[in-house]
Amino acid sequence: MNFEDAFAFLQQWQISLPIVLAAMGAFVLARRPWAGAYVGLMPFINWSFAAVPTTPIPDWLGGGQFQPLAIVTGFVLVVRDFAQREIGHWIWGAMLVGLALSSLTSWIQVVVASGLAFVVSETVDWAVYTFSHRPFSQRIMLSSTLSAPLDQVVFIGLASLVVPGIFAWGTVLTGILSKLLGAAIVSQIIAAQERRKAQNEMKPA
Repeated sequence: MNFEDAFAFLQQWQISLPIVLAAMGAFVLARRPWAGAYVGLMPFINWSFAAVPTTPIPDWLGGGQFQPLAIVTGFVLVVRDFAQREIGHWIWGAMLVGLALSSLTSWIQVVVASGLAFVVSETVDWAVYTFSHRPFSQRIMLSSTLSAPLDQVVFIGLASLVVPGIFAWGTVLTGILSKLLGAAIVSQIIAAQERRKAQNEMKPA
């Protein structure tokens, strides 16, 4: 069996799914559940790019196709923040694991485009999370606000080199808004938890 045949064998969902789940399980057993979720969501998102039906966007809104799971990508950016809180700078290693797993579930061209987009957006996320001293809820929203546009533009721009006609401003803008919506939902939940914690700390013993 040559390399191409072996790789095609690994890409069968009956084989690739247990590999992804085993990788996630290894992080969970190491008491790093957010890192496990992060490396598992990356191949899922890349798989959905080709597998999940899209909805046409009217030309007056920029044209292109709306990816229903784009909001999940916004949650991935947030999960990354939780994962970095667990494993620190090892988040870069988790990203590489997620990209390697993505090669089992997606076209290699999509993985390359996704990988470069992740590197760009993750660098912004990492810098905001590492150097900002704002409350966690604010860091989530700030990092997503800066990284989501970069992630979407880089990914769609690179993917358009191998999938002609995919680049459209409607696709780019709806993807950015969906990612920011996912981040905003989580940010508000965390902010509410932070307020409750602050109130409890202010109560007399």
